[in-house]
Amino acid sequence: MTTATLRGNDRVLHVAWPDGTSADFPYLWLRDNCPSGFHPQTQERLFDLTAIPVDLSIAAATVTDTEIVLTWDAIDHESRYTPDWLYNHRPGLGLADPAKIAPTLWRGDLHKGDIPRANAADLMARDDALLAFLLTAKKTGLAIVDGMEDDKDAGMTIARRIGFLRETNFGTTFEVMSKPNPNNLAYTSHALPLHTDLANQELPPGFQFLHCLANEAKGGGSTFCDGFAIATDLRERDPEAFDLLANTPVPFRFQDADYDIRRHHTVIDLDAFGELHELHFNAHLAGIFDLPADRMEAYYRAYRTIMQMTRSDDYVITTRLEGGEMVIFDNRRVLHGRAAFDPNTGFRHLRGCYVDRGEFDSRIRVLSRPK
Repeated sequence: MTTATLRGNDRVLHVAWPDGTSADFPYLWLRDNCPSGFHPQTQERLFDLTAIPVDLSIAAATVTDTEIVLTWDAIDHESRYTPDWLYNHRPGLGLADPAKIAPTLWRGDLHKGDIPRANAADLMARDDALLAFLLTAKKTGLAIVDGMEDDKDAGMTIARRIGFLRETNFGTTFEVMSKPNPNNLAYTSHALPLHTDLANQELPPGFQFLHCLANEAKGGGSTFCDGFAIATDLRERDPEAFDLLANTPVPFRFQDADYDIRRHHTVIDLDAFGELHELHFNAHLAGIFDLPADRMEAYYRAYRTIMQMTRSDDYVITTRLEGGEMVIFDNRRVLHGRAAFDPNTGFRHLRGCYVDRGEFDSRIRVLSRPK
């Protein structure tokens, strides 16, 4: 049976569960998270923390067959928690998150047949197939959908099954093809070095969806590399370069007749716990570096090192997308590019859109709920 013991001097409730697990819950935390303080439908917090004294105390703690009941001292309130709820919210652990998935790093020995793959019809018809695909795509940051309908909107249909589409200055969708008067290198037949899209944005897009409608031109192979693998190796081999890239913001900029969008980012971005979070690497959108002159040469050495790694066969894979295939990748992890192609030898057309990471993760969480 679960037990609950008041430790007044420490101002915590000590709870022990039958499996041997125990945890301390501070009084303020317990009152702040009393189930009565949340709206029953929206689950948003209604309780006002400033309405109670910071030194409040608990008069009594009672354990029933199904609940832990707290009677508060000097305030007319009773709080009820299930043991399972307290177990799942033990301080210091954080709520379990089905979308928190450790990345599976990959390098240049990854082959097209090794990339996670799913059929478009299955993803549209079956939630279990969609969840399995999203989980594997989150691990590798790169996946392929085949059996796409010969419809320019087919990629958007699958993307919308996952989440809202992200609109940018290029629109909700974008056409990757050679066209006159381009405002981006993607709209030419030139080679595109490996990069992440729109590093100039305040928040660069999350997952990118590229539906191959036609790929008949000579050349134009798609290139990818796992930026997390590169950053992990750089951290081990050259920690000074890693630290410079992780702690020195540099400018990125896109400009055309209608837009001038700028943002400083670090090339390597770490989360609050020091883990790899995302990369911002786009040499053709890099602005004029504006860090102090006495730091410039050391930074350029680090920047050049990671640039060389993105061009190494140790990390880069090249594959050819066929009509009816769609590649999906985490734009803030996986760098992508392409070889030059000859538009006179055939038509090449990919249609793209974005779904941000938050939407992608939300879909994983919802599909992971018990049925």
